Amino acid sequence: MSIKTLLDTPKLTNKKSLKTLVENRTIFSLEHCELNIFETYEKSDLVPLKFNDLVVTSMLRGKKVMHLFDEPHFEYLPGETVIVPSNVEMKIDFPEATTKNPTQCIALAIDNKVITDTLSFLNDKYPKEGKNNLWKLDHENYFFYNNVDLANTINKLIKECMGTSITKDALADLTLQELIIRIIQTQTIKRFDNSNLIEIDSPIMASIEYIKNNIHNSIQLKDLSDKACMSTTSFYRNFKKELGISPMEFILNEKIKFAKKLLSNPKIQINEVSYASGFEDCNYFIRLFKKHEGITPKQYQLMNFSNQS
Repeated sequence: MSIKTLLDTPKLTNKKSLKTLVENRTIFSLEHCELNIFETYEKSDLVPLKFNDLVVTSMLRGKKVMHLFDEPHFEYLPGETVIVPSNVEMKIDFPEATTKNPTQCIALAIDNKVITDTLSFLNDKYPKEGKNNLWKLDHENYFFYNNVDLANTINKLIKECMGTSITKDALADLTLQELIIRIIQTQTIKRFDNSNLIEIDSPIMASIEYIKNNIHNSIQLKDLSDKACMSTTSFYRNFKKELGISPMEFILNEKIKFAKKLLSNPKIQINEVSYASGFEDCNYFIRLFKKHEGITPKQYQLMNFSNQS
């Protein structure tokens, strides 16, 4: 499992100021969005929550269990984000919440006009390559991990919402546009990771498939641009616009992901994993893996085997 980028955590509410121990709510209202910070201090089950606007929720502390869209419930932890359409009810369990271990979560409700105007602007000024390949929020792809760019954007928006600047509405509006872009790019990466979710006619798809089928080889930018039938400059620009990361960053992410699958075998040697993942230098592979995952390949292998035992 990849490292999730955690959000900055605002201070907890003073205990004397709490109105309730379950989903105590602090609201920061702006012209086009509303930031809600929820805190829970005791174990609870199936607590309902619904908003009139689309809401971006992100966990800050503790653990929740989410019941959403009549689908199987799932654990919701710091470093993760869930987007929920307007007027859709969430039901939330707090299995571990206590006064010493509270949960804290943000829920950012966004004015629908901001979303539609941003999407119209993007599709008009920055159209994606491919037929029917539009900028849009994917409500079926509602749960994902925060990457660095997404986390930085959410942190910036929280800061603006909680601030006192007379220009905070204007700054928040600009950051909302950035947030929508970051969410769509994060969702697109996840969709490309699951071929069952791909329903777009994007020339980038051919290069993604090439990367996955040649993960054990050295992959050059020219190979990918040829697959997409673009110049290398045009391909690089469109790839980064679509996914929010460069082709080389995506390749490295895929190689690490492939290496982690190999490391589920407790008998495989680290140098074997390195070569099979397309790294000629095992030491470079170890350094890169640790930078990406926070632990060495050997530590990951041992931890994975321990969890299976």
